[in-house]
Amino acid sequence: MAFSLTGEQEREFEKILARYPNKMAACIPVLHLCQGANGNWVSDEVITFVADRLGLSTAHVAGVTTFYTLFNRHKPGEHQVWVCRTLSCALRGSDKVLAHCKKRLKIEEGETTKDGKITLRTAECLASCGSAPMMQVDKSYHEDLTIERVDEILNRLLES
Repeated sequence: MAFSLTGEQEREFEKILARYPNKMAACIPVLHLCQGANGNWVSDEVITFVADRLGLSTAHVAGVTTFYTLFNRHKPGEHQVWVCRTLSCALRGSDKVLAHCKKRLKIEEGETTKDGKITLRTAECLASCGSAPMMQVDKSYHEDLTIERVDEILNRLLES
């Protein structure tokens, strides 16, 4: 089945195009719109759709999706847990946070739990250096983490 947007999403698409000097410049926000419309991931059908609508090659659009980490090329879990691993977080224990998440969830970074609840990811910087170590769950920041706090967060996600 080919990917398409709803009427409301089409109107948002047109608003995005109106904000940019050319269609190529709108590629990233259009991809975000389409990713949201496709269950939070960018399928091959979405890449073809965006390329066709923006007059770009599929190779260009695919390159954007693989360069930027906020685009999911595979269907993610219900929740995405990003552990920051930049220097500030690393110096304050992000390696222990990541190791604990892997052990607790029985997955490696980039994988999704068997129940489809959580995808574990790492990020080079989540811009919260003063409150390291930290992780982002979906769109919420969790800072000054301890292993106990990580367990509380993971418990909430797994029980939802």
